Amino acid sequence: MFADTRSPNEKAKTDTATPSRKRLLILLLLFVTVVINYLDRSNLSIAAPEMLRDLHIEPVRAGLVFSAFGWTYALMQIPGGWLVDKIAPRILYALALAAWSIATMLLGWAGTLVGVLALRLAIGALEAPAYPINNRVVTTWFPDRERAAAIGFYTSGQFVGVAFLTPVLAWLQYRFGWHMMFVATGLAGVIWAVVWYLVYREPRQFRGVNPAEIELIANGGGLVDINAQSPSPGTKPSSNLRDLGTVLSHRKLWGIYLGQFAVNSTLWFFLTWFPTYLVNYRHLTFINSGLLGSLPFLAAFVGVLCSGVLSDWLIRQGASLGFARKLPIIAGLLISTSIIGANYATSTPWVIGFMAVAFFGNGLASITWSLVSALAPARLIGLTGGVFNLIGNLAAITTPIAIGMLVHGADFSRAITYIAAIALLGCLSYALLVGKVERVKA
Repeated sequence: MFADTRSPNEKAKTDTATPSRKRLLILLLLFVTVVINYLDRSNLSIAAPEMLRDLHIEPVRAGLVFSAFGWTYALMQIPGGWLVDKIAPRILYALALAAWSIATMLLGWAGTLVGVLALRLAIGALEAPAYPINNRVVTTWFPDRERAAAIGFYTSGQFVGVAFLTPVLAWLQYRFGWHMMFVATGLAGVIWAVVWYLVYREPRQFRGVNPAEIELIANGGGLVDINAQSPSPGTKPSSNLRDLGTVLSHRKLWGIYLGQFAVNSTLWFFLTWFPTYLVNYRHLTFINSGLLGSLPFLAAFVGVLCSGVLSDWLIRQGASLGFARKLPIIAGLLISTSIIGANYATSTPWVIGFMAVAFFGNGLASITWSLVSALAPARLIGLTGGVFNLIGNLAAITTPIAIGMLVHGADFSRAITYIAAIALLGCLSYALLVGKVERVKA
């Protein structure tokens, strides 16, 4: 190797001129956090066939159990969004993650319907700030041209974690019972909360970030100084109600709110009823359902990675921000309607095939947070994300209950048709309501 003969000043100039890449470490932190977040949402669906039998819970009440998370998760989105705008992500995420993980561990000792409902309600409330924090962090750390890929990567955690770890959790439950499965996933979250607190910092405070990386992010539209933003002199302080009115009064924002409800309707079918559908209505064994049930999640993982890469590539090729962001979402929602094919499939491979294609489409549509980053008023990133997640996650309430009511005896077809219809309506919402993608003025 040749010796480096540059002077210390020359080395410093070269190192400063080349942007550091610490934002990739931030992206890894978000990815692992999302994996844990979705394991704690979906572990109930893995435990459900055995747990519901042990606690003598029939389908209609099972729908209530599956939806309990969604009630408080949706209800707390606006308060959670306000918290995101007020409390630093380092502190808020660590506290929320530790708290919901402890509640998850306590599920391992739940022995009644009331106990399960209470703990799922608690987990929903405590997870409420998670995705607004994710959006706030990625808006702070990434320029526009990298943001969809970044969102796609961390969002893929909600699929890859379930895809690769569902067989592990199914084995854990088979070997030690559903009680210990909840304890294991909760303990992982408590440990990761400590890691997040120790590692995460804002861009200007993160060790190793050089001025070139700060400049790259800021010049590319990243809000590196979001905490320093304040109203102009002479401007009256805004009220919470006025801010809420702002984020509820724009048609383009309603387009992404309603579209997110559609995206989440498919997602929550897979997070709640899907394993029970395979075991009780397609008659797979529990272990086989864990293995085969992971395949649609792998397909969704591929879909969300393709979505982010495709969207950012379109921007680099000169496409408008709106076209690049909306094309994968609209196409993904259309592909999700293929889930209806499972109603006509008579063999397990075809059922899994239709489910995998539909969930691939759901993954393709899952960069919706990139439009929150692009459309939200700069000082209301958290509140806009909270409203977006509130309306979108009404699906966490309605989907499990609607499926429980639509299931008739051994017939699951009406529930599948419902999921396909909602996906189609979401496609129309993004196509007709969002319009030009530009930041809303507060």
